[in-house]
Amino acid sequence: GNPTDPDIIEKRESIKNMMKLAWKGYKDFAWGANELRPISKSRHSANIFGSADTGATIVDALDTLYIMGMHKEFKEGAEWVMGLNMNSRTDISVFEVNIRFIGGLLSAYFLSGDTTLLNQAKIITDKLLPAFNTATGIPYALINPTTGNVKNWGWASGGSSILSEFGTLHLEFSMLSKATGNPVYLEKVVKIREFLRKADKPNGLYPNYINPQTGAWGQRHVSVGALGDSFYEYLLKSWVLSDKTDVVARQMYDEAVEAIEKHVMGKSPGGLTYLGEWRSGRLEPKMGHLTCFAGGMFALGAEGSKDKDHYMKLGGEIAHTCHESYDKATLKLGPEAFHLSGGNEATALRANEKYYILRPEVIETYFYMWRLTKDPKYRQWGWDAAQALEKNCRTENGYTGIKDVYAANPQYDDVQQSFFLAETLKYLYLLFSDDDLLNLNEWVFNSEAHPLPIIKQS
Repeated sequence: GNPTDPDIIEKRESIKNMMKLAWKGYKDFAWGANELRPISKSRHSANIFGSADTGATIVDALDTLYIMGMHKEFKEGAEWVMGLNMNSRTDISVFEVNIRFIGGLLSAYFLSGDTTLLNQAKIITDKLLPAFNTATGIPYALINPTTGNVKNWGWASGGSSILSEFGTLHLEFSMLSKATGNPVYLEKVVKIREFLRKADKPNGLYPNYINPQTGAWGQRHVSVGALGDSFYEYLLKSWVLSDKTDVVARQMYDEAVEAIEKHVMGKSPGGLTYLGEWRSGRLEPKMGHLTCFAGGMFALGAEGSKDKDHYMKLGGEIAHTCHESYDKATLKLGPEAFHLSGGNEATALRANEKYYILRPEVIETYFYMWRLTKDPKYRQWGWDAAQALEKNCRTENGYTGIKDVYAANPQYDDVQQSFFLAETLKYLYLLFSDDDLLNLNEWVFNSEAHPLPIIKQS
């Protein structure tokens, strides 16, 4: 489709209008808080960032505002960020702060050239560094930036750190070393990777849990969804970011994907390809919404693999499975998790799987599949999702998640997630933009959809 196509331009404009509403609601009723509650018109504080007002929505939205040409709003946000200190009295997640705050600030810096944003990224990263003081170099999940106390999540297997968390630091930390000239950040993530590279892996798989002091794996659970997902994404993207010179990352990715195809991938009785949950040798035919990002990952990794056609096809198959989960839902938005055993395939079965919290992963895969295949169905599917968001999640002052995608009348959760502005709306906007807006040969997106410039090797 030609980007001058009036229909495409109109769709892109309507996505921008969604962003305007999301930002205005946040600005009017929750400025400085992490997130907005659009229905109660109030601040959402009980979340993964602790209770402090650290403006997660502002930092997460900066680059989206910039690429949409909302420069006045970008400036307001960037000014607020100058006063951000992350000196919360409560624990903060190393992983969430990295992908949203450090990634968001780096991206906004590279797009705008505003060095104060880079400086803020550095200040925040420095607050996380004590979490890395372990025997293995694998960091703890949580740190209190005021006391420096570190710990892991209470529910994680035997005091373990989580693969998707400590495995999703490489892009930002290596970029920060590149931008500041300080090697300390790169050293931290190289140490993690080296440890994992040498570790003994059951069936070539990376379990989701590892003890940061002993280096022993926890429960033998493997997932390309929650607890595992972005670790695999970052192996591939570290290779992309390095202008394909980081061959160790590429090799680890290829080997991991091979093991995943062998042990974690399945076909449903109805012929749907899925990535399930592997538990101590048994594959559960259940897929999470989070796992749906993998379609885009396979497609992005096709170039440079042993079999390009195979991985493009695989990306398309995952995209199709995830689209089915949307299509089978009454509200045409996909559930948090869905099952692939016989009967009602690609549908959620339990109440705690039926919600949709404005997640981006399916649209992210549509974006990559569109860019890499130009099959118009991906734009159509993305537009269907945008219309479903408008119909079911839009309120007067912003967007809210819904509790049951199978119920005809949406019940709201009253939270506008920061990633809705960072990811969901950005990927939709890019889906209806020309390829030279954040060209995939020049930019690589972090796990929160924050673009970083590929480090060209001269």
